Amino acid sequence: MDRRTYLAAGLAAVTASAGCLTTVFGDDGSASETVLDPPDDRQYDSGELPYPAHGEPLPAFSVPDPLAGEVVDSDAVETTLVVTAFFATCPVECVRLIGQLAGVQHGTVDRNIDDEVTFLAITFDPERDDAETLRNYGQRMNIDMEAGNWRFLRPESADRAKEVVADKLGINFDRIGAGESERLPGYDFRHLSLTFLRNSDGVVERAYRTDQPDHERVLSDVETVVEATS
Repeated sequence: MDRRTYLAAGLAAVTASAGCLTTVFGDDGSASETVLDPPDDRQYDSGELPYPAHGEPLPAFSVPDPLAGEVVDSDAVETTLVVTAFFATCPVECVRLIGQLAGVQHGTVDRNIDDEVTFLAITFDPERDDAETLRNYGQRMNIDMEAGNWRFLRPESADRAKEVVADKLGINFDRIGAGESERLPGYDFRHLSLTFLRNSDGVVERAYRTDQPDHERVLSDVETVVEATS
């Protein structure tokens, strides 16, 4: 199911104080809850965006974790969830993005909420990002793999990566050849940098559209959601 199907739900937010559960109603009368208020700086309602945002369900996906040798079903993850997409050879944007999220992960360990938060980083370059590459990338990016709450996910094929990352999550990317990019030999990607904060009920609390999310702000949002839903 692609993003357009999820947009059809047309969820509308009802305001409440951050840190308290806020009921969000869909057009069909169904209700879900958020902890955080809509972001103060948002320019569009969630339903107008090409990706899931505040008060909308995060589309479910199942993608292999090559380091653990198992498939991760996002719907089966009952913790607060932080989800993003990247590729390991990205020379700029993904380095900043994953670096900031590594800071968030370390913060969850420091604040003793790491058991309540799961990080899923999905590569959209499965051709190059095999298990060894992802393991080395995690070390290079200072991710605490021993904490057990960070998982690298690798779709089975380029087509599957497009289905999950672009079509379901709305994180668009385009592969470009060597002649079109001055940054990388072989091929490169133009891509959106986007990170989701999903509560344990499967509802998006935040969609951070930047390659440099403020790790302290994200950590504060994560902690607020965890405290309200645990």
